[in-house]
Amino acid sequence: MELLERVRSTIERYHLLSSGDAIVVGVSGGPDSLCLLHLLLRLRDEYTLRLHVAHLNHCLRGAEADADAAFVAHLAEEWRLPASIESQDVGALARDRKLAIEEAARQARYGFLAQVAQQVGASKIAVGHNADDQVETIVMHWLRGSGLAGLRGMQPISKLGELRLKGQEMEPGSQDKELLLIRPLLEVPRSAIEAYCAAHGLQPCFDRSNLDTTYYRNRLRHELLPFLETFNPRIREVILRSATIIAADYTCLRQQAAEAWAEVALAEGEQAMAFDLERWRMLPLSLQRSTIREAIHRLRHSLRNINWVHIDNAIQVLQEGSTGMAVTLPCGLEARLGYDKFIVADEAYAEPLPDLPLLCEGEVQLHIPGQTPLPDSDWRITAQVADRCALNAETLQQAHPWQAYLDYDVTGSELRLRLRHPGDRFCPQGLGEKPTGVNSFMINAKIPRAWRDRIPLLVSPTQVLWVAGWRIDERAKVTEATKRVLVLAFEKISQSGA
Repeated sequence: MELLERVRSTIERYHLLSSGDAIVVGVSGGPDSLCLLHLLLRLRDEYTLRLHVAHLNHCLRGAEADADAAFVAHLAEEWRLPASIESQDVGALARDRKLAIEEAARQARYGFLAQVAQQVGASKIAVGHNADDQVETIVMHWLRGSGLAGLRGMQPISKLGELRLKGQEMEPGSQDKELLLIRPLLEVPRSAIEAYCAAHGLQPCFDRSNLDTTYYRNRLRHELLPFLETFNPRIREVILRSATIIAADYTCLRQQAAEAWAEVALAEGEQAMAFDLERWRMLPLSLQRSTIREAIHRLRHSLRNINWVHIDNAIQVLQEGSTGMAVTLPCGLEARLGYDKFIVADEAYAEPLPDLPLLCEGEVQLHIPGQTPLPDSDWRITAQVADRCALNAETLQQAHPWQAYLDYDVTGSELRLRLRHPGDRFCPQGLGEKPTGVNSFMINAKIPRAWRDRIPLLVSPTQVLWVAGWRIDERAKVTEATKRVLVLAFEKISQSGA
């Protein structure tokens, strides 16, 4: 099959082009991009394409790189195509961002192509990746311990925002999210591209750095893959076939992961995401991993690779850890285990306190009877003393968590609200008169850690009478012998009831 027909077949199968598309074509001057541009020119009238050439000089090869830029500029002029030719110091970028040269070049290149696309109103960017590039990419990902997302390799069409370019974060809903990256030559081997260039009199530039085996990808290309071919001469076909299978499996898994996310995600913000712990623990291990990875990616848009160890450690803690435990995740994130949920958040993130009658600091002397506002709060506590005979048993049993009925002759009138102190003890109602530590009670009652230092304690000069919102002291409960009842209730100042 002639190469044009082969590429047209790829375009139709993956819907790479639509009539009237404006396309930025990344042209380095090498055989791949030169072949791509020539093919798109031949298809221009058929698809009514508007082509724009883009070339970025990485400033890594001195005069040779300058010559490549001049070649592309001349070619665009000769073929009567608009062009954007720019330079960027990739070496400096690599030092500033502490990246390998290859990764810094990748980020600079795609960032530049995105800018050009926005400037010229293009919705697609075409690059010249071929089948041999695909094989190298898959092997490179495998050697680095990638999951299915990496082992499926590059896709014929993808969203540019999925590249996670550092310094050019693609926020959800941004214009960059709509930019599509297409690879029409992805199923074409390098040998066919070189033959096409020769047949059509195209004379591409030669990049000597492609021979430098100090670069990771070049070592794969010139050393590892030829060695693997001594075991199986068709190893490249095997790798590509495996990637096709994995890509289909990955698509299916992503659909399931999206459904799982909708089931277990409780809240999503810029700094934190919360998940239902019980439902998450019921997910298959694969979907548990997917959920954690997705949370990390949503909080760190530019993060490209997530270490397996981070995910594995998080799974262990979330499955088997105790409440309050945290595990480190990449880029300043952590997973924190709560009682009925867990969060993935910035390490410095503090969960917002609920709208409950919580104390910030200090002590509050109660007005009995009367109303006592809580400092710096929209809440107050009301207190009244009632005759025991005026309250029936049903009323006493249906107290709201933030309402309490106490034996006034036990509590006395010298009452205050304060925060917990080390060594505080009381006798939780229903557990007899055996004292237990307030801190232990709060843990056993599954009061979130962030709340514990804000829960008001009702105290007399001699004892803790009420862990507000949870439990009164057994010794202060209303009994048949009670004569006077202290009725306490927290209520919003702006509301009429508790």
